[in-house]
Amino acid sequence: MLAQILVLGFFPAAMAYAAASDLLTMTISNKLSIALISGFYVVALLLGLSGSAIFIHSVTAFVVLAISFSMFAAGWIGGGDAKLVAAIALWLGFDQLASFLIVASIFGGLLSVSLLAVRRFALPGCLLGQSWAQRLHAPTTGVPYGIALAAAALMTYPHSAAMKALAGLAT
Repeated sequence: MLAQILVLGFFPAAMAYAAASDLLTMTISNKLSIALISGFYVVALLLGLSGSAIFIHSVTAFVVLAISFSMFAAGWIGGGDAKLVAAIALWLGFDQLASFLIVASIFGGLLSVSLLAVRRFALPGCLLGQSWAQRLHAPTTGVPYGIALAAAALMTYPHSAAMKALAGLAT
């Protein structure tokens, strides 16, 4: 029961929080990344994932973290995005990594183009007093890529080892 609640609720809720946080504040909390990492290991143990599967998921996350931190150091992505993508990779594992990254790239491109298009127009009056909307509308502000990462993670998650293991428990 606890495994089902965690698999079906924790990761999707964390992704919703990541997207909302990035939209409203342009930050992704370190606490969220730590919770995702901790949550994965709890879920993996509850579901009985093999030690080799947990190791592969961990190596996948470490490699993604190394690459994403290189991108952060180059100024291409934010630090919160770098940590979030690694935490997502931990949950999805190597077998879903390519699918996730492709979907995230597509969603991120659509988000970027849409945001650039919206920024060409004046901010609607009802949003003028909203600091998050003003920040998001400013041409010097980046793109809250955590939204794309979270959406891509939710699209890919049903094919993850955790969901497959849960399906095995249900039968």
